[in-house]
Amino acid sequence: MGEGRRVAQDTYSARSTLEVHGKRYRMCSLPQAERNGLKNISRLPRSLKVLLENNLRHEGEGIVTQVTLDAFSRWGESRTAEVAFYPARVMMPDSSGIPVLCDLAAMRDRMVAAGRPPELVNPVRPVDLVMDHSVVTTHAGSPDSAALNIAEEYRMNGERYTVAKWAQRAFDNLRVIPPGQGICHQINLEYLARVVWAEPGTDGMMDAFPDTLVGGDSHTTMINGLGVLGWGVGGIEAMAALLGEPVSIQLPEVVGVRLSGTLQPGVTATDLVLVLTGKLRELGVTQKFVEFFGPALPSLPVATRATIANMCPEYGASCGFFPVDRATLDYLAATNRQHLVPLVEAYTRHQGLWLGDEELDFTTILDVDLSEIGPTVAGPDLPHHSIGLGKVARTARAAIEATVEANDMSAPDAMRAGDIAIAAITSCTNTSNPDVMLAAGLLAKKAVERGLSVRPFVKTSLSPGSRVVADYLGRTGLMAPLERLGFTIAGFGCMTCGGASGPLIPKAAAAAQAGIPLTAILSGNRNFTGRVHPQVANSYLASPPLVVAYALAGTMLIDLESEPVGTDPEGRPVLLDEIWPSPEEIAALLPQTLMPENFASRYATVESGDALWRDVPSSDLPVFLWDENSQLIRKPPFLQTAVPLCERRDVRQAAILALFGDFVTTDHISPAGQIPADSNAAVYLRANGVEPSELGNYMQRRCNPDVMARGTFNNPRIRNLMLPQARGGWTLFQPTGERMWIYDAAERYRREGRPVVVFAGQGYGAGSSRDWAAKGPHLLGVEAVLAEGFERIHRSNLVGMGIVPLQIKEGAMRRLALTGAETVSIPGLWADISPGRAVTVEVTWPDGRTERLQARLRIDTEREAEWLAAGGVMPHVLANFTKSRAGFDVKETIE
Repeated sequence: MGEGRRVAQDTYSARSTLEVHGKRYRMCSLPQAERNGLKNISRLPRSLKVLLENNLRHEGEGIVTQVTLDAFSRWGESRTAEVAFYPARVMMPDSSGIPVLCDLAAMRDRMVAAGRPPELVNPVRPVDLVMDHSVVTTHAGSPDSAALNIAEEYRMNGERYTVAKWAQRAFDNLRVIPPGQGICHQINLEYLARVVWAEPGTDGMMDAFPDTLVGGDSHTTMINGLGVLGWGVGGIEAMAALLGEPVSIQLPEVVGVRLSGTLQPGVTATDLVLVLTGKLRELGVTQKFVEFFGPALPSLPVATRATIANMCPEYGASCGFFPVDRATLDYLAATNRQHLVPLVEAYTRHQGLWLGDEELDFTTILDVDLSEIGPTVAGPDLPHHSIGLGKVARTARAAIEATVEANDMSAPDAMRAGDIAIAAITSCTNTSNPDVMLAAGLLAKKAVERGLSVRPFVKTSLSPGSRVVADYLGRTGLMAPLERLGFTIAGFGCMTCGGASGPLIPKAAAAAQAGIPLTAILSGNRNFTGRVHPQVANSYLASPPLVVAYALAGTMLIDLESEPVGTDPEGRPVLLDEIWPSPEEIAALLPQTLMPENFASRYATVESGDALWRDVPSSDLPVFLWDENSQLIRKPPFLQTAVPLCERRDVRQAAILALFGDFVTTDHISPAGQIPADSNAAVYLRANGVEPSELGNYMQRRCNPDVMARGTFNNPRIRNLMLPQARGGWTLFQPTGERMWIYDAAERYRREGRPVVVFAGQGYGAGSSRDWAAKGPHLLGVEAVLAEGFERIHRSNLVGMGIVPLQIKEGAMRRLALTGAETVSIPGLWADISPGRAVTVEVTWPDGRTERLQARLRIDTEREAEWLAAGGVMPHVLANFTKSRAGFDVKETIE
């Protein structure tokens, strides 16, 4: 049953049927399984019930056995069991999706080399590839910005898009949504998600089961706001999932967040999520599920829930799950999915997934009173550093003074420290929420009526997550005032939120070049150092109306609770309270936002694309034709560079490639923004005929391993503690102490036959699902990363690329006081890669002193151990995939 498979066993006799409006569906019934002996599951958190149904339906496949199912009934006693997650579908943005397609193309080449049909490598579950990450905010502030930016997008990325066009024809189960339609997570929320999936089984009867997914972007969690269980994975794990491999996890702890009270007038969903992010990060929810419940839930619309679920990676959890209720059904109906409502309601009520007042068991409970939340901003460099609006100016001033010596020029037209260079209404986090978008438009309207304008050095932009947003802003008359203030639509994609901010206004660029610490304010979900723009010192997250307000003020060094945002033409000060829209004004316009006919019209043509997309060349061949001279698309080397367990050597006298502090993010490890003209990657590209004006950004070149390896650990803002005064991708080669690029040092160590390791503090790999943050270190030859703490997705990505994550005790970095001149040995590492085992690490100082420290092998499941033994996900998946479909000599195929 389910997904075209027959369940091999049915230990708890969960198979049942459900009739909805005269139509019968087959299902795995949780109440029936409990009646037949699977104890204690009615009190499970709803997110775990979805996971349990997934395992019941796949009992007898892979790792799913009766022992797996019994672990759910003992969830309150032990949470170390390994469970499987077979997602109903996979979603990928182009940033991770096109590299996945290249990996699949390389696997097809390997099949051809072995004399086997390349078509054997094909997605077995539906895959949606949404082209949303490549558009750059090159042009902003003018009516033709969007048209100019998408034309530039195709000029810079046309070669990358040939891969997607080829794959669209070559693979079954792959749907491509062309550029210019919006952000994958918002399109998922508004169009792709079903909440309950239904598909014909092998006998033609419809199987019903929860809509679930994994996505190649960390903010896939946004869909949990609709009651759909899903989370972000790296591209390498997404590839395994779409080829039918289960995602293997430990049965997670579940933190319950009880929401009570009501948001005060003037407080937005953005304020709420920024406060929640701070509270949950402080509580510690890494690798845990978070589930929301409580008396406030029925009053929270799906758009607000999606905003909270979207920032799940920022608070560190695997997912932030909301149950299904009447608001869910209303949202489905409002977004032209009324036909799904009867099955969704009947199925979720039967399974105990519907919001009720029953008591459920949680690992721990966090109480949050919505009435205590006020206007909030997060910054200057981490999304969980939330600040009350009245404290922003003081905090921003302290951040400037702590990093550089503020240069307060006296000339009246000069920019000052803390001035805003970028103000962007961007990101699916907030543009998916009509409340905050209407608030931004209404604030702009009132500001224009008072004669206010944005400071001329501020680069303003609006990049909605779907075209529906532009429609309702136009329909309500709010697009015009936003455009008057410079917030014209720059495109429909991630843009500034993903670091594709484009050039600063010349005056701001000159100020940054002169050393003046400038700031950015955006309605996105991330503000990691160096992410938004390499020339911006500090970045802040805020609601769309606050982005407009700060753009009017032109500086972060202002108390918007008491100081004016500007002066009107008569010289009278205008306070924020005077132009802030009331809840009644917003509510009056809300009916014009979520209109079924608008969604029907927009999404009817979402897959066809425009003339630019239709002009992208394609091929009907089952294999991709590689161009060896391309600097954008190269055949991935990972099947050749993977080292299986049988070929591993003990880690002896390894050099330390880099030492990092806390919260080194995936942006630091593998930047996505502009390729700096003086970087190692730029030198390489220029040597290969790429003009300086055509360097582009790292995201565009993720299918060129030579560029990406040189970009690894090369964010302009990263700080290797071996050179504490320097920023960027530098290290000291040992034992000579020569300063050189990290890439060059890694190559020299490789030539000398010396292994290399990396040390880091807490939260290593925070941020996105960026698989190049693991692929890059793999190509540099990193054997192990020793860190005080790992973020969930990045730890999995490291294992997927054959790199060992070793967790050392908190505070170890400070206590060891490493300089990078030490050597590291890990005796017996490869003799036993059992999940969670203790590992002894020997550190030797140049004077001969040696210290042994204990580390824990962060291989969390047996499936991950299998990945590591194979040398990574790709060789493991290829071996299993071909074995299950062709019945031939697997060794012949993968060698």
